[in-house]
Amino acid sequence: MDAIEKAIRNAFEKGNAEDRDFREKVYRSAFAALDRALKASPTLTVEAAINRRKALQATITQIESEFVPVVPAVEPIASRSQSEPRLDDIRPQRDEGPVLDAPRKAARPASAAVAVEGERIETRARRKRRIFPRLFIGATLLAAIVIGGWWAFQTGLLKTPAERDTSIPNPPQSVQDEDYIPENEAAPIAPGQADPDRDWINVFSTADAAMVSSPGETTAEVMQDESGSFLRIRSGKSGSAILFDIGQGVLEQLAGKTATFDIVARAEEGKETEMSVDCNFGELGDCGRKRYAVGYEKGDYLFEVDFSGKQPGAGGTIAINSDFANEGKAVDIYEIKVSVSQ
Repeated sequence: MDAIEKAIRNAFEKGNAEDRDFREKVYRSAFAALDRALKASPTLTVEAAINRRKALQATITQIESEFVPVVPAVEPIASRSQSEPRLDDIRPQRDEGPVLDAPRKAARPASAAVAVEGERIETRARRKRRIFPRLFIGATLLAAIVIGGWWAFQTGLLKTPAERDTSIPNPPQSVQDEDYIPENEAAPIAPGQADPDRDWINVFSTADAAMVSSPGETTAEVMQDESGSFLRIRSGKSGSAILFDIGQGVLEQLAGKTATFDIVARAEEGKETEMSVDCNFGELGDCGRKRYAVGYEKGDYLFEVDFSGKQPGAGGTIAINSDFANEGKAVDIYEIKVSVSQ
């Protein structure tokens, strides 16, 4: 199951998936999320944008086909010749031949008419079964074309390079949930010690809380105590991840190098937890899945990523699940930073 399909099916679990209006609302939300991601990446080619839309359309069509009601096939009406004696089995006397020939000729048209009518009923049933998928696919393609044209106009794709905005674009909003399948994993990693003498690049601080996405039942709230300001995130029992955006400008500084990421965090007081981390750096790849044992003491949770030989085409995201066991425990995120390994 790919990331887009998993995100849609997770959304279905929060409502009545048998309700067609509810499913359409989920599909529109998926298109809207993809549209935001494409708007935030004006350097993305038209071909790449179209391919992403086609992938979403194909996924939605596949999922929706599971909800199309199946109309039972209508069996043809049995011929009258099966319930009446066959005239061929009657042996006429020599002087009664003309009398027997007349009923035989009258019976054949009646049987043929009934058989033809049965075939017509079955044909109409088949047509009705095909109407809804065709209407849905046509509506989906039409919506994709309209949204694609609107996106091209809004992002200035039709403008000359000199007319386009050359400022650093905002990172794309991710439309996927965690895109990994749990397998046999080692024990969670304990916190490490970050080198304070490194040149650290800020990825997230509480001042950037507006750039954090908390889908579904997840929560993200800025709080403060004697330890300083932090963002308390809670994945909830669904295990959905909270998404932290990484700007394309940051990824451009890391391209072609090995980078060390540091998540400064702690667990909610009295509630130790296991935090899982996953990354989506677009063309630069990902960071693999990481798990950390998080206690109440504030600590540095480090991981390295090799970006050698690659260049980013857009921003990315770091996805954090505050409780790997899905028990609703929270994690306090103070900052996320990255530096290039020396």
